[in-house]
Amino acid sequence: MRRSRFTEEQIIGMIKEQEAGRPTADVCRKHGVSTASFYKYKAKYGGMEVSDARRLKALEDENAKLKKLLAEQMLDNAILKDISARKW
Repeated sequence: MRRSRFTEEQIIGMIKEQEAGRPTADVCRKHGVSTASFYKYKAKYGGMEVSDARRLKALEDENAKLKKLLAEQMLDNAILKDISARKW
């Protein structure tokens, strides 16, 4: 998956600028972001502080690791069932 060129801190800063009363078009032009990307960021990070965004990132990373472990374990179980089902 492609990574954003902005950090969570920068994205939250952009959102705070817009919430402070600056027009969305000006904020997007200043930071070089399309309005679609801005609203996507706002949907994900709106109402968050920097510490919340860091915690969210850590939880997403942990979730990805756990999903990978689960997939590997399920594959191992399927292989063991296949081997035990064969007649020797």
